[in-house]
Amino acid sequence: MALDSGEFRLSCELRGHEDDVRGICICGDVGIATSSRDRTVRFWAPDPDKKNGYVLSKTLAGHSSFVGPLVWLPPSDRFPEGAIASGGMDTLVLLSDLRTGQVVETMRGHQYQVTGLALDDNGDIISSSMDCTIRRWRKGQAVEFWEAHQVAVQAVIKLPSGEFVTGSSDSTMKLWKGRTCLHTFVGHADTVRGLALLPGVGILSASHDCSIKLWTLTGQILMEMMGHTSLVYSVAAHSSGLVASGSEDCFLKIWRDGVCVQSIEHPACVWDVKFLENGDVVTACSDGAVRIWTSHGDRISDPHALEAYAVELSQYKNSRKKVGGLKLMDLPGLEALQVPGTINGQTIVIREGDNGVAYSWNSQELKWEKIGEVVDGPGDTGNGQVSDGVRYDYVFDVDIGDGEPIRKLPYNLSDNPYAVADKWLLKENLPLSYRQQVVEFILQNTGQRNSVPDPSLRDPFTGSSAYIPGEPSFSTVSAPKPTFKHIPKKGMLLFDSAQFDGILKKISEFNTKLQSNMEQKPLSLSELELSRLAAIVQVLKDTSHYHSSSFADADITLLFNLLKSWPLAMMFPVIDTLRMFILHPDGASLLLKHIESGNDVLMETFKKAMMSPVQPANILTIIRAVTNLFRHSFFFPWLQSHCSEILDGLSNCVPTFNKNAHLSYATLILNYSVLLSELKDKDGQAQVLSAALEIAEDANQDADSRFRALVAIGSLMLVGLMKPIAIDFDVQSIAKAAKGSKESKIAEVGADIELILKAT
Repeated sequence: MALDSGEFRLSCELRGHEDDVRGICICGDVGIATSSRDRTVRFWAPDPDKKNGYVLSKTLAGHSSFVGPLVWLPPSDRFPEGAIASGGMDTLVLLSDLRTGQVVETMRGHQYQVTGLALDDNGDIISSSMDCTIRRWRKGQAVEFWEAHQVAVQAVIKLPSGEFVTGSSDSTMKLWKGRTCLHTFVGHADTVRGLALLPGVGILSASHDCSIKLWTLTGQILMEMMGHTSLVYSVAAHSSGLVASGSEDCFLKIWRDGVCVQSIEHPACVWDVKFLENGDVVTACSDGAVRIWTSHGDRISDPHALEAYAVELSQYKNSRKKVGGLKLMDLPGLEALQVPGTINGQTIVIREGDNGVAYSWNSQELKWEKIGEVVDGPGDTGNGQVSDGVRYDYVFDVDIGDGEPIRKLPYNLSDNPYAVADKWLLKENLPLSYRQQVVEFILQNTGQRNSVPDPSLRDPFTGSSAYIPGEPSFSTVSAPKPTFKHIPKKGMLLFDSAQFDGILKKISEFNTKLQSNMEQKPLSLSELELSRLAAIVQVLKDTSHYHSSSFADADITLLFNLLKSWPLAMMFPVIDTLRMFILHPDGASLLLKHIESGNDVLMETFKKAMMSPVQPANILTIIRAVTNLFRHSFFFPWLQSHCSEILDGLSNCVPTFNKNAHLSYATLILNYSVLLSELKDKDGQAQVLSAALEIAEDANQDADSRFRALVAIGSLMLVGLMKPIAIDFDVQSIAKAAKGSKESKIAEVGADIELILKAT
């Protein structure tokens, strides 16, 4: 079918799901089926009253967890209105009659989540799963299954010739004729998540490596489509040659001949995409909406609906946009300009529409003067930003107005803001009279603002007695203090990323083993408990709602029961869940409540994880869980009181550490150096210093672990009480060896420690 040459625009929205929409199935010309994290499948029929609309016709229930892949069985004698097969995280494949809305077949056999479904020519249902297998179902019974890949199978499609293609977490695809693998496709660098057939040309694959590839059936790569900035979950093709893809980056992209011709932003992740026969594109979004996009002018939605979507998208972007590290939505509005400033040069940033704008107070004219638009601020990665090839803690994009180009303002927290302001103004050929405004802007937007003295007390020619954060406000003739590159460490390091699907998979795997053992079966989880655990993980995954989401006592009780009762070799995925639970504000508060009431499961878990025979996975996850406690200051007393016991226990296990465990241990040591220096805990500092020195002296340690240990040593010497003790431990030799390292950051921190040793 020929398509209009215009761009795709919103045609209509299908709303009814209560959570992420995960899958789409085009049911010929009779309707659209969608699956969701809300555990339902919904069937949408064409709206007889609207040319381009659909209405909810059936809601299909039966799954106990979120639903993913779908396949349509066309009308037949058995199913006059057709049927829908659905696969879920509950490991089931369900077949539902579209006439009655009832489940007519329940297919059991997969051990883990069902990831893909296809329909064979004879009516058999083919399913793929995280359990690495493909299964063939006939009349509700498995007639054959085989291990298709050595790791999870993520997708399966049927070719017109009768063969099947699978995509896997091993980054490959395989072409199957029955149970025989005809060819393995190698070319992706990460998980193959989605597959589609481009009629008459080849096979399309979507991958976590952010690319889409087009393959011949013999495994040659015909085309590679790059443009997404995050995981690509789905790909679809139309007989016209157009290709559509959906991604974690919240974009639907339309491709023609390998070139992206349109990118359509969504308010959240795009899980799935499909083409209708008429060329329209259907998207499944994690905001709970199904949207249809069209390039046909007569099917484009009315202006009111288009405007409403634009507003929704703008609100979403504003909710995520940051200015100077602050959320745009958290900035005050124009009303803030009604409040007079307190000193000349005081700076505020306010929200004007979709932008943050900086103003400076003019005490002579008693008014706020606009400095310029703050277009961007520091990223969320914690790794700084780059300007002119140099990495900084902050790089602000500042619009000074009057049609001038955007100016870059780079800044490191260790810099003198006045020196930065002078240098920047000279570089940008701006009046030096802006100096105080620039300094105020830097201090406010980097969280360094303190009380700033009236500029009138400063010598306008020499700058004598100018305010410099952390230094006296009067002029002195003493030698300048040394400048350190990495010391002292400020703030805490955390382990805040997780493979949630992998965690749930491993827990489910262990649970199945417990159920199959008569003696251990009482320790296993029920379906209801597994569902509760999945719900806990879903809350933990949704970090954007941490401020409003919460947990019930039953949630933490479930985790506690698993930590206490499950065998030693099966603890680590539960500890890993606890690690992420700790980062959630309400989760951490619940944990503290139990600890304060005398139920210190945290310390019990630590001791259990240290038990012989030592399980490396337990050690790694418990170190990271304890490290994440440093996120919350209300855990500081617990961390201080248990410091000796924790470090003693871990030191005995160091010989069993792998690279990841070594790095995690060094991170824990670094966090303890910051905390105990602040608390002036000399005994605790001494134990942390001893542990850090052991890491720093070990030439076999990886660079990152040595670096963190060296920063801990330097911090304990500079702001702690450990300089004399470190000298007794011959820290001079350690610093000298570090300074000679080929790793630049280790050499730099070695030089920092030498500077501390030279200081009187």
